[in-house]
Amino acid sequence: MENQTSASEFVLLGLTSDPHLQSFLFFVFSVIYFITLFGNMVIMIVISTDPHLHSPMYFFLFHLALADIFYATTIVPYMLVNFLVKQKTIEFSACVIQMSLILLSAGSEIFMLSAMAYDRYIAICKPLHYQEVMNKLVCSQLVGGAWAMGVLHSIINTLPMLNVQFCKYTEIKHFSCELPPLLTAACGRTFLNKLVLLSSAVIFGSSSFLLTLISYIYIISTVLKIQSAKGRHKAFSTCSSHLIVVVLLYTTALFQYTKPSSVSSFILDQLFSIQYSILTPMLNPIIYSLKNNDVKTALGRMLGKMQ
Repeated sequence: MENQTSASEFVLLGLTSDPHLQSFLFFVFSVIYFITLFGNMVIMIVISTDPHLHSPMYFFLFHLALADIFYATTIVPYMLVNFLVKQKTIEFSACVIQMSLILLSAGSEIFMLSAMAYDRYIAICKPLHYQEVMNKLVCSQLVGGAWAMGVLHSIINTLPMLNVQFCKYTEIKHFSCELPPLLTAACGRTFLNKLVLLSSAVIFGSSSFLLTLISYIYIISTVLKIQSAKGRHKAFSTCSSHLIVVVLLYTTALFQYTKPSSVSSFILDQLFSIQYSILTPMLNPIIYSLKNNDVKTALGRMLGKMQ
């Protein structure tokens, strides 16, 4: 055993070693990646070009779409390449870069969702003060803070990895250089790294989750006080798509990063990772397009102009 962090190569085992299944999965994940890029880019273009969507809610949605594109692009292209090549190797430096970008994307996304929850709280619970509270400066600070928290989350976990020892031949039982499987593949001591990972997942995850949860406690409390059923439905419909996205992301990502090793399994880990890192970025624009009337109307206007 020796420290080879500057020159070693890792082998990414991926989802399967069956050549026929790899060809099928290449097609499946190519389609998923195309839908992810197309869907999120359409959301970004519609928000940028339609004056009716120049509001705080859609400013946050624009950056969520950007984070989703960044997240998927960090993982899927290299995954697709590995479906086609026999030598599924990745250099240590490239692996650490991918790992750090995954951490950055995940951290930014959960805090972006918290900012969106706060925006919905102000809109529903304090509608008369909405324009005053959610001004351009506050929105920019919230978005900048979300990206900054992602960068901080990445740095905190990446720096300790530079001192981890790996054997000359190291297999990573995963399709990407996510931190948990990378630590599992290490030959040297990783107690500090696992402690940092668990601590950061709990601190960053729980803080963003609490911000979102508190916002929704106030939102639900306010909605239930509305007398008419139509009014309750209208108020809740403005945040239903956001709530679906939050549940999809948190239930899988938090379990994956905080679960004990005793309940870990190769198939389970892969499925959870696919859910929050590949499927969620694809589903987000679909959910927002189907559940949000403003987005659907803006899409209709954009398509009408193109005809």
